[in-house]
Amino acid sequence: MMENENFSTEVCVEEEEHPKLVNGNDVEKLSISHPTNEESAEVSAAPQKDEGKKKEVPEQTDPPSIPVVELFTSREFPEGEIQQYKDDNLWRTTSEEKRELERLEKPIYNSVRQAAEVHRQVRKYIKSILKPGMLMIDLCETLENTVRKLISENGLQAGIAFPTGCSLNWVAAHWTPNSGDKTVLQYDDVMKLDFGTHIDGHIIDCAFTVAFNPMFDPLLEASREATNTGIKESGIDVRLCDVGAAIQEVMESYEVEINGKVFQVKSIRNLNGHSIGSYQIHAGKSVPIVKGGEQTKMEEGEFFAIETFASTGKGYVREDLECSHYMKNFDAGHIPLRLPRAKQLLATINKNFSTLAFCRRYLDRLGETKYLMALKNLCDSGIVQPYPPLCDVKGSYVSQFEHTILLRPTCKEVISRGDDY
Repeated sequence: MMENENFSTEVCVEEEEHPKLVNGNDVEKLSISHPTNEESAEVSAAPQKDEGKKKEVPEQTDPPSIPVVELFTSREFPEGEIQQYKDDNLWRTTSEEKRELERLEKPIYNSVRQAAEVHRQVRKYIKSILKPGMLMIDLCETLENTVRKLISENGLQAGIAFPTGCSLNWVAAHWTPNSGDKTVLQYDDVMKLDFGTHIDGHIIDCAFTVAFNPMFDPLLEASREATNTGIKESGIDVRLCDVGAAIQEVMESYEVEINGKVFQVKSIRNLNGHSIGSYQIHAGKSVPIVKGGEQTKMEEGEFFAIETFASTGKGYVREDLECSHYMKNFDAGHIPLRLPRAKQLLATINKNFSTLAFCRRYLDRLGETKYLMALKNLCDSGIVQPYPPLCDVKGSYVSQFEHTILLRPTCKEVISRGDDY
């Protein structure tokens, strides 16, 4: 993001000399370089970083179309929710040494906050248009195109971090429609909307659940509160198993009545939160959502996706249905390929996704056709990993909430937190 900050300074200078650079309009901000007394009073009243485009574009349009970088002309994006460390880590809050460490990490914090601001604005818009009767594929494409606009999509530097999961009912995760899918969102569906944004490979992984029927409210509340508990319990040197135990206790204190039958809510025991690395959605550590997990500790500077899944079924998922999600293996070295078509497809994957997850629709959009055999070849050779939908028992319902948190040296930041959840 350092380059971006320099770039914004250059643009401001150019704008003062060449007003036509800003949407071809002569803009008021030209007077800022030579203010009158009244103007200088105005300028000093507002911080100078709010000059320029913020006057022209004070707020997002509806539907959203303005890149968030144009809404924050200072190139400083809002901090997430701050939670203080407790007990043995209280000293970190005021440690000058730890504050200095944070100053060095500022460009990375700013990048991931930009990705989070895009996530908040996109989900706010999508929630406002969601209604029963929508084609799932239309919903996904609207969401993804809005992300592309707001994040100023730019190759591997900025864009979508993984396919839009919109898994329904007993499908817990990793379902997105493939091209031609005619699935329609129903009034009685429970949909997990799990989408990701990234700047320079710094990923925001954040999800929520939508249910039109208020009958499902306790199920949604169970996962929302369990996720908040997981966030609250997370911290530097905290054991992953302790986070899982706290999550399960909250989750299983809920019950939900569906069509006259009462279900005790269960945590899905083989789904987890996870650490996040650069261009790496699952970076090696798993955050369980039941007790009895591993003793590994969370560490300073780590990013985690804290996510929980509440189920009325068995509380256990298995792979089922047609696959849509794929991801290049992060550690895949050079593996010789015999099929020319597989080599060609791998070149497309490397160029457009690298080690970020993708789905078949994204390949279709890039103009790839008749690639299923080549894709299978890449999967069989261990270069690409398929991620089929994960399902609890048919007829059950699953809800999910998820946030990305950062264990900063002085405090915990819930980067993706919004007014909504």
